[in-house]
Amino acid sequence: MNSKVFLVVRILLGVFVLVFGLNKFLHFIPFGEMPEAAMNYFGALSSTHTMTMVAIVEILAGLALILNKYGALMSVILMSVSVNAVLFHATLAPEGVGPALLLLILNIAAVFGYKDRYSDMLRA
Repeated sequence: MNSKVFLVVRILLGVFVLVFGLNKFLHFIPFGEMPEAAMNYFGALSSTHTMTMVAIVEILAGLALILNKYGALMSVILMSVSVNAVLFHATLAPEGVGPALLLLILNIAAVFGYKDRYSDMLRA
């Protein structure tokens, strides 16, 4: 991947997850109405503090990607958040699937950009 393209992808992904991670604590982005099933799901995740852990992962991943420190590791860890965001929106709140798909696409591009860092781990 072109280094300038990868730089843009890395920074965009970092800012994206940093903003959404901080939003889970500071609530500066208003959310619209969600279906009852989605609200029940979020209620269960919030009661077990799972969303707090997701927010911490997003903030750490965003900072790592922006600062280019441990970005390869955080991109892999962030993949679970990306896939879950797409699955959540695809099944429970389809009107918000666009940003979730953008997150997943940026995350896949970042993992692809770091592919040389995973060669030892993926060796058979």
